[in-house]
Amino acid sequence: MLNEFWATAPTSYKVMVFSAMGLIAIGIVLNLVGNTSGNQGLAIASLPVIGLGLVLHIVAMVVRSQSIRRNLRR
Repeated sequence: MLNEFWATAPTSYKVMVFSAMGLIAIGIVLNLVGNTSGNQGLAIASLPVIGLGLVLHIVAMVVRSQSIRRNLRR
């Protein structure tokens, strides 16, 4: 079951995982641009974007674990 989870994963899980990865990537890019250009405001503003991506990733892991538990009970 774990080998084929992505194929049978709920769409909500897939959306959350890709959204989390996108937010983390955008936050890292903003942080790099802010730090290399000396724009401290942009560098600081990127941190909540990274944090939101991490929180979304944790929520996606909870959705995945609930789905696995449901499948194991069947």
